[in-house]
Amino acid sequence: MPSLLPSQQAPRIRLLAGMPDASRLDVYDAVLLLLPTDDKPRGRFVDAGPWQILHRRGKAAHGTVRGASFDNRRQTQAVLGYCRTDAPPFELLRVAGVLAQRALGERADAARIAVLAQCPAKMRAAWQEALYAALAAHAFALPADKRRDAPPRRLGRVDVLDAARMDARRAEVIADATNLARHLTALPPNVLDAGAYRRLLATLARRHRLRLRWHGEAQLARLGAGAFLAVARGNARRDAGIAELRYAPRGRAARPQIALVGKGVLFDTGGTNLKPHKAMLDMHTDMAGSAVALATLVAAARLRIPVVLDAWLAITENSIGPKAYRPQEVIRAVNGTTIQVIHSDAEGRMALADTLALAARRRPRVIIDFATLTGACVYALTERMSGLFASDAQLAEALLTAAQASGERLWQFPFPEDYDTDLDSPTADIAQCAVEGKGDHILATRFLQRFVPREIAWAHVDLSSATRRGGLAHVPTEITGFGARLALTYLLDRRSP
Repeated sequence: MPSLLPSQQAPRIRLLAGMPDASRLDVYDAVLLLLPTDDKPRGRFVDAGPWQILHRRGKAAHGTVRGASFDNRRQTQAVLGYCRTDAPPFELLRVAGVLAQRALGERADAARIAVLAQCPAKMRAAWQEALYAALAAHAFALPADKRRDAPPRRLGRVDVLDAARMDARRAEVIADATNLARHLTALPPNVLDAGAYRRLLATLARRHRLRLRWHGEAQLARLGAGAFLAVARGNARRDAGIAELRYAPRGRAARPQIALVGKGVLFDTGGTNLKPHKAMLDMHTDMAGSAVALATLVAAARLRIPVVLDAWLAITENSIGPKAYRPQEVIRAVNGTTIQVIHSDAEGRMALADTLALAARRRPRVIIDFATLTGACVYALTERMSGLFASDAQLAEALLTAAQASGERLWQFPFPEDYDTDLDSPTADIAQCAVEGKGDHILATRFLQRFVPREIAWAHVDLSSATRRGGLAHVPTEITGFGARLALTYLLDRRSP
């Protein structure tokens, strides 16, 4: 069975100020050179060997990648690529991913790779980080239980040649966070069940000195968390719960500054309103939001970010069974709001409602939730970017800036109050959703905002990019880990205390 936690780390980075002699490149399995589209290989390092031959093969264009090999004992791969100097971070990552695919496609067993970004000095650190991030993503193996003759070698080190002032530690930890989110999201539902999730949380809490509290079903019943418990009711085992984790740097106040909330539906059958086959097939990935929140918290602890962070993970399945919740039931949430159930497959907003309300009781300044919540957001944006809803203009601006800088793109949607009339209920304070699916990503946000006090700045990220066939940007697999890179960029670059 696959391990609950990844067995491999992202490759370590070594920053080299100078350039090796071309005759000493046989210590590398591959060397990646990224050039602006209007430039050519320059300098003693690239004057000889295949670089000039590769460059003369044809006109350079954005995204063009060419490869050859050095005539040395290791047959070092030379991979030459071109990128526009005005390319946004998403495009830079995408081009870096093409270089990484070419290098590791030729040398899947590569253990040591060098990268060189021959671009204007002000851009060099970003180009270097993109090349590294792409290599770390391509070298990472998602969990599988297949017979192998011998485990393949994994990329262990990336040397950055002619290095700029790149934050190597930050790059490594962000790559690990993305890969952790990918790993957890890819785990089969019979491996990552609620009990296993609780065990891996305990392991990570010990490893990274996090405080962990598990709010099980009995405690949630005492608290009156009827919305979460309605979703959990059809499960075969009574092991669902809401996990509360905290990272608090020494000397910081107990009150959290930011709370991260994640939807952790480990498998979603749709419940009483059962999903058809194709719609249910990959529903083990419906916990991607919880993976993002958890991976972000772990990375923050590793980087010792000077911010008190909470993470709240709503961990359950949405199963079919004789006790599963049904349309037209009236459920009471932990904050006293009553909910008319319309469709059992709108379970994510039910589980998040109580989780958001409990997170708000700790009075954080900011709450950000991550959830694979609605198909409507996928239809609106496809899987190339994710949806953003925010109650606070400054928080929205900060997250959009982080999205642009990280290459994990967001599009902000409106959610004005008049949409509430579509959630009017004759039997409860609010209907769970509309009968029709029009604008469901907006209506889901209007529903969720009932559980976050107005004085707390809140953002909801609808993770339409959690999975995408063919990968996304620098990540080659269908499961993208989208959100961890974005969240960490926000945490590390934010200006507010």
